[in-house]
Amino acid sequence: MKFVTISRHEVGLLFRGKSFVGVRLEGWHVVGWRQELLVFDRTTPLVLPVDLSILLEDERFRAEVHLVEVKDHERCLEYRDGLFHNLLLPGRHVYWKSGIDYDFRMVDTRKDEVGAVIEPELLTKLVVFRQVHRYDVAAYETGLLLIDGELKQKLSAGRHYFWKTAEDLKVLLADLRVQTMEVSGQEILTKDRVGIRLNFQLQYRITDVERALLEVSDMPRQLYLLVQLALRSYVGTRTLDEILADKDAVYTSIRDELVEAAESLGVAVLSGGLRDIILPGEIREIMNRVLVAEKQTQANTILRRDEAAATRSLLNSAKLMEDNAMLLRLKEMEYVEKIAEKINSLSVSGGGQVIDQLRELFIADKK
Repeated sequence: MKFVTISRHEVGLLFRGKSFVGVRLEGWHVVGWRQELLVFDRTTPLVLPVDLSILLEDERFRAEVHLVEVKDHERCLEYRDGLFHNLLLPGRHVYWKSGIDYDFRMVDTRKDEVGAVIEPELLTKLVVFRQVHRYDVAAYETGLLLIDGELKQKLSAGRHYFWKTAEDLKVLLADLRVQTMEVSGQEILTKDRVGIRLNFQLQYRITDVERALLEVSDMPRQLYLLVQLALRSYVGTRTLDEILADKDAVYTSIRDELVEAAESLGVAVLSGGLRDIILPGEIREIMNRVLVAEKQTQANTILRRDEAAATRSLLNSAKLMEDNAMLLRLKEMEYVEKIAEKINSLSVSGGGQVIDQLRELFIADKK
């Protein structure tokens, strides 16, 4: 036998062997033979020596504790003196009644998004963060929340938190910006059996998020195949010369078909165009030879035109000089001047007749 003192902020649980006897509060208590009195501080977490169900059968024990029962689809926010302290998971939780002001807030994980019931600053607490899924949706995106494969809601831009439960959560994201698709190296036969390779570019934007993400498997791949088929259908009905003559006609001819087909995928086609046409090596050589021949023909035509113009000019000049002796003499002097410009020095030999000869050369006969 022994005496045990229990203070005001303590509680005692008396056991005889493994059997619970009762609760002992503040004061002096006698502990008999084969008895054990366990003393607990009311302000510390309660670690039970036996199953909680056994203790809850005692009315005095129930009166001294806060009992919190959290169901499988719930989480409980524990506040002490107005401050967040802990997140309680499914199960039964007990706290000694004391000077601490407890507040317990239940949250239904089936209905509530975490951010709607918890202050944003609490989401940085490790004890909370470990129990939630976090999904970020960019400003240019829209998200779809799937729970066990079923669409539950659309997610707007921002950060979203959801409770971790037995349910399978998945968020699909759709980029709503204008996107570019490159369809490169498509080898296609033209109507005249010439194999060419095309590089095509398409701009599009997702307009129906649910259709693009849920109803269509791999939407970009499906759109790529549609462009491929449209290009093959167009090129296969036209000759190489027709395609080369108007490359812009490729997109304008297949646009309506693409717009209608893309709508079934949840996207809108905005623009497109043929970027490159790559010809086989032998075709390029033939076309280069044709181009050279065409340019040579153009050069010969220009040259003959210039020669004809020069001939006409000489003919006109000859007719003028035939009728005008003075004009002929001026022309002779012009050529003499040109010749003199190329002569560095001039030696004159002769007697006194040189001056007379020069006079006869440069002065027109007045007779």
